[in-house]
Amino acid sequence: MIACALIPRLSLLSALNDRKELLGKPVALAPEPGGPQVIGQTSGAAEAFGLRAGMRLGEALSRCPNLTLVAADPVRATAVWEESLSRLEGIGAQVEAPAPGEAFFETAPLHGIYGPRLGSRGGAEAVLVKARRALGPPAKLGGGANRLCAREAATRMRARRAPMVVGDGAAARVLAELPVASLRGLLHRPARGRSDHAGEMAEATCIDSLERLGVMTLGELAALPAAAISDRFGRLGLRALQLARGGEEPLRPRMPSESIECRLALPEAASGQQLDHALGLLIDRLLAHKQRGARTIRRLRLEARLAAGGGWHVEVVMRSASSSAERLRLAIGPRLVELPGPAIWIGLRAIELGPPAGDQRPLADTPADERRGRIVEAVRQARAAAGRDALLRVVEVDHRSRVPERRAMLAPFLEPKRR
Repeated sequence: MIACALIPRLSLLSALNDRKELLGKPVALAPEPGGPQVIGQTSGAAEAFGLRAGMRLGEALSRCPNLTLVAADPVRATAVWEESLSRLEGIGAQVEAPAPGEAFFETAPLHGIYGPRLGSRGGAEAVLVKARRALGPPAKLGGGANRLCAREAATRMRARRAPMVVGDGAAARVLAELPVASLRGLLHRPARGRSDHAGEMAEATCIDSLERLGVMTLGELAALPAAAISDRFGRLGLRALQLARGGEEPLRPRMPSESIECRLALPEAASGQQLDHALGLLIDRLLAHKQRGARTIRRLRLEARLAAGGGWHVEVVMRSASSSAERLRLAIGPRLVELPGPAIWIGLRAIELGPPAGDQRPLADTPADERRGRIVEAVRQARAAAGRDALLRVVEVDHRSRVPERRAMLAPFLEPKRR
């Protein structure tokens, strides 16, 4: 069984911070600087006007002229969500986190650990209770045979009540009653949960087109022929049809990792050489951090708290893991020009570390050893940039078959070992 953990409106709550009274009014996250002109998460009052995340700004303002836009704060939202994921991983869950505020994990591996401890509750219910205690309010938990059922169960959960579980018998009925809009966030799955505006817009266009054609529920979508869906909507349409019919793909748990962070307060209206100097100080502090030891850095995140409100961050993947201050500066320095406005502080976080920098190499490598070493590093860099499933290998199954799909299959690419 798949469990879903939700923190409703996490990004909006993080942006409002201590202005929670605005939740009773029509409020939405403003479009990201340099991104498409669409709104982010909305309050309940804004949803009453028909507003939803991903709607174009002009349409949102025409439906609700009194809409209040607040600047998004991805830095605070990421920090809160990372802490929540760490709590889930602390109970032993292998978590897939497609977006901030939403996570999925399998309950079966934890049945034997928490089932006997929590009395006569079933294995899945006991795991959900344990996860709810670990997360605390306002998190919601639910379970089901697939992601959609688990998310719906978590959405329906009420305060001071046990988490809901949608059994296999009720899964088909629950799926058939769900609106097509419930597919948001499940059709397009960016690597490592990174924002992909083009993919998000394609997902929104697919769902909006289905609604305009009169396909309002997943039951109506499941009744349509696959050939017609493929011809009209392509890959995203087939993915939607698969989910509507109860199909599911294996979870893609993230790899738990430790991060190192350094921050530096900035003077008012710092820019140009001041920002370059501040970045140099951050790199030096990051390399001197005691938690890093002698390990290299493979992936970096540059963060900033904007003076006008909200936050900003950008990630950089090194072409090869390094502990050279000059190479780190050349990789992250050009991204400073993307800072949308004056910042109160900037921070540099190493979110993925590489092997120690002082590895002793042999005096003479054979051509085969050198090639193997390059393949190992290429595999690590590709997975650091696009996730564990970025590399797959083709395995021949039945070379005599006339059906192409039966001749070969995709399997995980095992990282070659250095000799």
